[in-house]
Amino acid sequence: MRDAKELPLAVTSGDPAGVGPEVILDWAKSYSGDRKDFMFFGPERWIRELGELGYVGRGLGFSDYAYIPGEPDREGSLIARDALMKAALSCSQGRCSAAVTGPVSKDLLKRTGFEHPGQTEYFAEQWGGAPGMCFIGKQLKVVLATWHIPLHDVFHELGPVDIIRAVGHADYLARCYGSSSPKIGVCGLNPHAGEAGLLGIEEEEWIDPLLEDLRAKYPGVSSTLPADTIFWQAARGEFDVVVALYHDQGLIPVKTLEFDQAVNVTLGLPFIRTSPDHGTGFQIAGKGLAHSSSFAHAVEVTQRLVRYRRDSDC
Repeated sequence: MRDAKELPLAVTSGDPAGVGPEVILDWAKSYSGDRKDFMFFGPERWIRELGELGYVGRGLGFSDYAYIPGEPDREGSLIARDALMKAALSCSQGRCSAAVTGPVSKDLLKRTGFEHPGQTEYFAEQWGGAPGMCFIGKQLKVVLATWHIPLHDVFHELGPVDIIRAVGHADYLARCYGSSSPKIGVCGLNPHAGEAGLLGIEEEEWIDPLLEDLRAKYPGVSSTLPADTIFWQAARGEFDVVVALYHDQGLIPVKTLEFDQAVNVTLGLPFIRTSPDHGTGFQIAGKGLAHSSSFAHAVEVTQRLVRYRRDSDC
């Protein structure tokens, strides 16, 4: 097996009818690095276009399949599914070092028999490990303690293991970006972080005592703080990373501030997996409105994390 630094990144198209193929092509035309650093998986036509730019890829589906931007169909959904499966396998078999995945429709994937809530869960099953969902922007870095579960289940499913894992991932991310003493802010679960028990007891009852114990290993971790101000503090540099306790708590500030820059990162697995933090954009696909900045940042983040993992031997 070749050294990880020599292995290409696996890149998937996402749903061919979405903005994934066009933003990746837009990025590919201006990328100034080595074309051999990537292996692409997606529809035949798209792979041919990338080949003309000097990239290597594997076409999936029928060679005469012509996807139409903005008009998703079953064949495209199957290609999106097969692309992410091939990317996962290419890493497992030692042919790629990490995966950068284009946006997919969870609903359309489900109709193809894909039984996972999202790509994060699929890669976790294929690679093993305890996944963590993180988001890296230019202003904010956010780790989620829970993600693809209904809001009414958060109070029952959130537990110490989730917070311990999230704080560990937050510390790792901060160190990847150069902090030797990571400052980690943790959101409260309730409004005003419970307001001393007036608006909820979880913070006083078990979350803050857990964070106090974690300070022995992670000295820079905060007690729970109100989620309505912690992201403002982080954007001003008071924290390197924020731990959000459920999906929208973390994603609303990220997407509000950095919709075109944020990157979805899966940590805790044998391989790094990233994705631009935007959806399929069926409504704008093919209209020249989509930006490649989030995908470009995804590539940059992946390369940084792969280098850090290699150099730190972890």
